[in-house]
Amino acid sequence: MSDLNIVYEGILFPKHVVSEESLRYAREEFQVRDEDVFIVTYPKSGTTWLQEIVPLLISGGDLSPVLTIPNWERVPWLEHTFCKGLLEERPSPRLITTHFQRHMLPKTFDKSKAKIVYMARNPKDALVSSFHYHNIASFLDNPGTFDEFIDKFLEGKVLYGSWFDHIKSWWPEKDQENFLFLTYEEMKQDTLNTLAKVGEFLGKQLSSDVIDTIANQTKFNKMKQNNMSNYSFVPSDIINQEKDNFLRKGIVGDWKNHFTEAQTEHFNSVFAERMKGLDFPYYKD
Repeated sequence: MSDLNIVYEGILFPKHVVSEESLRYAREEFQVRDEDVFIVTYPKSGTTWLQEIVPLLISGGDLSPVLTIPNWERVPWLEHTFCKGLLEERPSPRLITTHFQRHMLPKTFDKSKAKIVYMARNPKDALVSSFHYHNIASFLDNPGTFDEFIDKFLEGKVLYGSWFDHIKSWWPEKDQENFLFLTYEEMKQDTLNTLAKVGEFLGKQLSSDVIDTIANQTKFNKMKQNNMSNYSFVPSDIINQEKDNFLRKGIVGDWKNHFTEAQTEHFNSVFAERMKGLDFPYYKD
C-alpha cells in the first residue's frame, strides 16, 4: 500500500482528505436527518455533475448556489475530514456526497427518511476518467501503464474499492422509496426528462422553463467554465490542471479511444463473471 492511502475495512481511501477518525465519525457518530439528500457514486461516475444538478433542483432553479459556493462546500463529502465542521450546524435540507458502499453509510441512516440519488457509469469510462485523474493529482498514486491500471481496477485495488462491489451493494436498494438509481448515460441521452425525474423524487415539481435553465447550467462546457465547479481554486501542486483538466471530456464511450480489443475482451470476461447472477441490465458489452 502507498503512504498516500489508508486502508479501512479492506478498502483504500485517499489520506489527503480522509482519516480513520473521519471514517469512524461518518459511520458511528453522524446524525442523519430525515431531510438529508445523499449523492452516492463510485469515483468518476458523474459525481461533480450531480453536485451541480441536485442543488439547482432543490433551489428551484436559483443559480446562486452553484455560482457562489465551491462544490466541496455546497455538497460536502461525508467521509472527508472537514465534513463534521461543515454539516453539523447546517440547516436542512443538507446535501451530502459520498463514495461509500452501502454497508458504510451512517448507522443512523436506516432510521431516517433521508433520500439517496445514486448514479452509475459504464465502468470502462469510469476507469479511463480515473486513470487520467491519477496523472494530474499529486495525492493519488501513480497509475502505472493503462494496462496495469486496468488490472488494479478489476481487482478492486483502487480508491474506494471494487466497482463491482460498489454496484452490488447498492443495486438491491433500487426499489426502495427513498432511493433513485440513475445512469450517467441516461442523463446524457435524455437530460430534460431525467432532470424532471430527479426533481420529482426530491419533491420538486418544476416547470419546463426551470428544467431548461438547470439543463443549460449543468452542461459540461458550462461547468468547465464555472470556477465553483472546475476545481480551479485547488493549488496546482495538488491538482495540476496544466497537464489536463479536472473536468476532462464528460462524454459517453471515451473508453473506446483507450481500450485495445484484447483489453476489452478481458474486461468483459471479468465483468460477466463478477456480475453473474445479478439482474443488472447495464454495461454488458
